[in-house]
Amino acid sequence: MNEKVRFAIVGCGRIAPFHADGIAKAPSAELCAVCDVVEEKARDFALNRGLQKWYTDADDMFRNEKIDVCCVCVPSGLHHEIAIKAAGYGINVLCEKPLDINSDNMLEMIKACEDNNVKLGAIFQRRTYQAACEVKKAIDNGSFGKITIGSAHLYFYRDQDYYDSGEWRGTWALDGGGALMNQGVHGVDMITWLMGGVKSLRADCKRLLWNTEVEDTAVITLTYKNGAVGVIECTTSVYPGLETVFTVGGQNGSVLFGDNMIYSWKFKNDTPSQPEIEDAFAGTNCSYDDCSPHAVQIEDMARAVIENREPMITGKEAMQSVKVILAIYESARTGREVFL
Repeated sequence: MNEKVRFAIVGCGRIAPFHADGIAKAPSAELCAVCDVVEEKARDFALNRGLQKWYTDADDMFRNEKIDVCCVCVPSGLHHEIAIKAAGYGINVLCEKPLDINSDNMLEMIKACEDNNVKLGAIFQRRTYQAACEVKKAIDNGSFGKITIGSAHLYFYRDQDYYDSGEWRGTWALDGGGALMNQGVHGVDMITWLMGGVKSLRADCKRLLWNTEVEDTAVITLTYKNGAVGVIECTTSVYPGLETVFTVGGQNGSVLFGDNMIYSWKFKNDTPSQPEIEDAFAGTNCSYDDCSPHAVQIEDMARAVIENREPMITGKEAMQSVKVILAIYESARTGREVFL
């Protein structure tokens, strides 16, 4: 396959420009079509991206365009619907976070892609950040010795206007939760990826500020599969929002890092030495205006299609962070420790 992989975007809202810009930046990809149920949004998005045609119905677009990969950028609770539709047309799927908000929906997405012999990839662009990659390398190399703790501090801020900007925001039906499922899922994915999975957890989730159905403040204690423990703190209630920060520590070393840099890198005998970090994609309050991390995953998805291999983050792997969040909600609801 020598020609560029043709990408389409379904959902022209807040996250869609990062996909479009990422496609433009990825050497093996090109944007061929866009769709949104609101025609004005679809038209404006298409024209701004040099397309002269747009769609308001995904089936119509899938039938009439030659599409290799569909980027799913609709509200979280609709991810499975678009993914399953695309798979039915033999189109590979690259889904924004979270994969979906319901375990059955995610299993249906995975099965639909398997049954139709197409690939299902998921966006967790923070895994591409150099700081995160260096910490993962140190863990995999055994540099920490026995790891004892891994924590995530996810202090975001969203105001009432944000939740009022879309009827689906802050609802169980389409947002699937609050600070954890929407903003915090990146951090939950990061710490569980680094630590190798969660064994059990206890959680306290509260709605302290905003008029929504869902939590804006949560604290979770975790026991990981490797025996270590940790804490996840996640909010959309702390003004003005802070940088996402992670801590990993153990027998032979400890690291404190965020989206922008490594703040502390301490190992016995200074081995391994602290790496130089050149990228800095995100800032305070989970804000970023650089599409480069999306471009990395989009290029990887394009190469996965060309090379007939699995993408960097598969649907099955992306499902794990949602399962952790669903377990958090169960623990908060019941007051009990939940085992995964």
